Amino acid sequence: MENVKQVLREMKLDNWTAALLTGAACGAGALVLLVQKVCRHQEVKDKIQRARNRRADSLQRAEQAVLQYKKSHPGTDADLILAMSLSELTNNLQEGLLSPEDVFYSYMEKTLDVNKDLNCCTGILLESFDQLKTVAPKKESLLYGVPVSIKENYAYKNHDSTCGVIVNLDQPAQKDSVIVEVLKRQGAIPFVKTNLPQALLNYDCGNPMYGQTVNPHNLQKTSGGSSGGEGALIGGGGSVLGFGSDAGGSIRIPASFCGICGLKPTAGRLSGFESHLSRAEIGVVISRTNGEGRGQSGSGYAGAAL
Repeated sequence: MENVKQVLREMKLDNWTAALLTGAACGAGALVLLVQKVCRHQEVKDKIQRARNRRADSLQRAEQAVLQYKKSHPGTDADLILAMSLSELTNNLQEGLLSPEDVFYSYMEKTLDVNKDLNCCTGILLESFDQLKTVAPKKESLLYGVPVSIKENYAYKNHDSTCGVIVNLDQPAQKDSVIVEVLKRQGAIPFVKTNLPQALLNYDCGNPMYGQTVNPHNLQKTSGGSSGGEGALIGGGGSVLGFGSDAGGSIRIPASFCGICGLKPTAGRLSGFESHLSRAEIGVVISRTNGEGRGQSGSGYAGAAL
């Protein structure tokens, strides 16, 4: 009988030991999961901060370049340039009445100014300053010397195209999208990327990396989405020609909200290759003034999307 009691006591002790070991293992597992979650959260914060730092650096460097140009070219009439419609601007550029440099720096300065209030830019394309120096041989091209803005989801070499999604950060494009290639070939100068909502699936315009874009006519209201950065920038006068995308109103809605005109092209008319877009989504936003294509707001700036 004593032997049986001894065995039972040992079994009870073994059960307690097993329970303690199991509890300890579960606790350790939970701690590992918690540490992993904290690390992933910190990695996400670091990725977002790097993206914001890149944007801040590009804006600062662009602002310094604008100040230097204004100092060396005090006679540039930026107001006159910004008041021109796209057709007037291209005619004056091709006829030599305006220089690409004056036009480029006028719009760069206006973009930097507009962005301070609207938060519509995800970054300045600093390569545009180098492209400006090589644009002269393309004087006969359709968009010679015209600075253009592009929605953030358009691939531009060595720049992220996140579509507003954190997981796509730190994955710069290996080459330009077809649209960007064609624009450059036609003498245009892509100089800024504009904001959009997460995954482009929203009629608002904001994301965790770059924040909320607001309306150029009322800072308490949205610019619309998903091409809200383009709508805000053009509605505020910071771009004369911008490319967005539209599957279910993503150009048309921001155009309406920002007092410009929106026009969606026939599916497949423009290439979406390397732009995270379907053939049906590509669109163009064109800012025009002096009553040409005037938008709903009746403001000095109006636009269209093709």
